[in-house]
Amino acid sequence: MPAYYLEALTVTLGLLLLLAEAFVSSKSKAWVGVAAAIGLVFILAFTPFAIGPDASPGSGWAKWTLWNFYQFDPLSRFYKVFALVTTILVVLLAIDYRKILARYTDHPGSENGTGEFYALPVLACSGMMWLASAKDLAGAFVALELVTVTFYILVAFMRRNVGSLEAGVKYLILGALSTGFLVYGIAWVYGSTGTMDLDLIAGMLEDGRSASIPLTGLLFGIALVMVGLGFKIGAVPMQVWIPDVYQGAPTPTTAFLSVGSKASGFILMIHFLEPFLSSELTRGPVLKLIGVLSIATLLFGNLAAIPQTNFKRLLGYSSIAHAGFLLLALASGAPGTDNGLGSAQVVSVYLATYLLMTLGVFFILAQVRIQRDGESITDFNGLGQTNPTLALALTVLLAALAGVPLTAGFIGKFLVFQLAVNAGLWAAIGVAFIAAAAGFYYYLNVVRAMWWVQPGQKAHVTLPLISKACVAVLTIATLVFGIWPQPILALLK
Repeated sequence: MPAYYLEALTVTLGLLLLLAEAFVSSKSKAWVGVAAAIGLVFILAFTPFAIGPDASPGSGWAKWTLWNFYQFDPLSRFYKVFALVTTILVVLLAIDYRKILARYTDHPGSENGTGEFYALPVLACSGMMWLASAKDLAGAFVALELVTVTFYILVAFMRRNVGSLEAGVKYLILGALSTGFLVYGIAWVYGSTGTMDLDLIAGMLEDGRSASIPLTGLLFGIALVMVGLGFKIGAVPMQVWIPDVYQGAPTPTTAFLSVGSKASGFILMIHFLEPFLSSELTRGPVLKLIGVLSIATLLFGNLAAIPQTNFKRLLGYSSIAHAGFLLLALASGAPGTDNGLGSAQVVSVYLATYLLMTLGVFFILAQVRIQRDGESITDFNGLGQTNPTLALALTVLLAALAGVPLTAGFIGKFLVFQLAVNAGLWAAIGVAFIAAAAGFYYYLNVVRAMWWVQPGQKAHVTLPLISKACVAVLTIATLVFGIWPQPILALLK
């Protein structure tokens, strides 16, 4: 099956869900979310059978004349699976969050305004999947904007909530600004090389044609593109939107932003930087730029998270901090080999572990928001006494985010530090150690609230069936992959 069928099926599913929601009248809209999850699982089952244009130049690919815009390698397959799994979990999270969605869209007793919330993540998923296979800057930009425009709607979806509307405005304004940087940077790259095809750019930098490329203009374009992509991944200096948007957006949207948007930004960054890191002409300046961004992002994200009292806002700064670790892996500039992981592979492994930990935390946070009507750290007070099993699961997930050994989070951070040591990035390593130590403080501050503070009048928190199953699977996976990460590594081969 040609790989582009995966995106076609995903888009078709999203449109069918929107049509069905519009013409099928029912009191509850949960069926839309269930249908979306089942449809995405069905598409996920087809990914092992997908083939790219290189594997089969005939059949389905012969009928598609634009295959030069599309690539399908192991990394592309990995990120398609990543996008599908993330979207499935976000849709399931939204089903259990529909009480809050109903309260701030129509009224508490009606779900009439919530049906689209389950279909829009499916359309965003198709954009993420296209990004994973983009090999041309024009196609990559269109796919990225499909993701971004969908998030504009999802962030401001709770139209009767002032915080959600404020978050939507901030995300829209800064998103438009980052798009300007991205388009301007692509224009400079195109003006310097005469093409937006990343394979052709790599060829120009490797042979004698590189002498005709104005290096200053090309590096300026690369810097502008990195600023634009910094918005998507939450890196300094385009990180200012994250805390307010994470706090104001619906919790499923925040989870999707934290994992899905970040992953789509990084896969585009990996594809974009590949030709420039392969050429000695541009490799040095680009690695220095990524290193500076990594240090600034690590310091800002971790140190700004320390005084936070709102848990959702804390997770926003935590997201910035993790972007710093991911940039540190890219700053190492390690090529992948048969015997070792390169920077792109380490970023992928880190994001896979980040998916497990972060979405598990958001499933619990969503129910605390519903049942205790708050998202502050104090709303987790005494959770260890009222629901020890749930508190234990959250403790494991937060410990993994901090990088405690024998958890999946430790594997990701260990691989990043290993690459940085091999590359001799000692200044960045020192900053990363400080950042990791700060992470232990603010994550374990939540653990202290759960186990050492009395619950007072806080309501008892119990998880619905879907959330309970997802938290159990994600927590167990966090522990299993902390000891046995081979399944994640196998997906990259």
